Amino acid sequence: MSWRTLRWADDGVYLLDQRALPEREVEVACRSVEEVARAIEELVVRGAPAIGCAAALGVALAARRSEARDIAVLARETAHARARLLRTRPTAVNLAWALARMERCEAEAMRAPGASAVSLRAALLAEAHAVVAEDERICRALGRAGAELVPDPARVLTHCNAGALATAGYGTALGVVRAAVAQGKRVSVLADETRPFLQGARLTAWELHRDGIPVTVIADSMAAHLMRLREVDLVIVGADRIAANGDVANKIGTYGVALAARAHGIPFYVAAPLSTLDPHTPSGAAIPIEERGREEMARVAGRTLIPDGVPVRHPAFDVTPAELVTAIVTEAGVARAPYDASLAELLRASRA
Repeated sequence: MSWRTLRWADDGVYLLDQRALPEREVEVACRSVEEVARAIEELVVRGAPAIGCAAALGVALAARRSEARDIAVLARETAHARARLLRTRPTAVNLAWALARMERCEAEAMRAPGASAVSLRAALLAEAHAVVAEDERICRALGRAGAELVPDPARVLTHCNAGALATAGYGTALGVVRAAVAQGKRVSVLADETRPFLQGARLTAWELHRDGIPVTVIADSMAAHLMRLREVDLVIVGADRIAANGDVANKIGTYGVALAARAHGIPFYVAAPLSTLDPHTPSGAAIPIEERGREEMARVAGRTLIPDGVPVRHPAFDVTPAELVTAIVTEAGVARAPYDASLAELLRASRA
């Protein structure tokens, strides 16, 4: 790919501004942890794995920018950085996962013989780079596992953007598509536009079109109709958090797609790294659902769509019950119901 979702430079963290796509390809330079946090909140970078990667780089940036010479002082500053980043988006569990990983790295670095502020900075930067590099490797492994579920030919419906833009590279749901295409399968994609941020229309279509993979954008309200016409062979979506029982939190509208797929006998697959699994959350009922502001609903491309004074509801995610999920694709393999057992087994195998 000729572009990167995010990258590290000596003067800061650079994020491809996903608000500007597809019209412009511009980067936002973040030179402080506060700027990284605001970029996550304002959807400069989005997608659960990409948010986790950005947060890891943000912690490394906080350490780099700190003037602390004492390791204990530096550790207090990085703790504040982690706390600020953790407040940015409540639903995507990869954010907390990446920050916990950075915290463990810091604890190990501080216990090392001769530990210093210099060595801690180096350790945090190395760990952040490892998080980013591993994310792309994981997505490729996930893609290979999921490609086995894709028939030839295949018409795939996807909702939101779970591609390279939502990760450090390659993608989760779109990683499965890319891997299937690499195997020589004839795959075309129907991309729900995904209101209100239009991740499908703006981002999924941009990615796939650049890759030469056939993609057609449809309005969210068209998916069930096209399923009834037998124009969809399978659904593949990403996830922001998966509960221990297999309930899946993903972009708002996913639940409706899953219901339509079940009604029409169409497989509904979820593709996500194991870092998206939250074994401490027993079911989807315990997943916090982010409510975003009115502006994203009320205005599109500078035009007001909703009369002033009329309130809106804007839950950014919904929860698809496990019984509607045909399989969950991870880098460690494919899980099927009962998910409390199969997901736990994949976690144990990956840790071993």
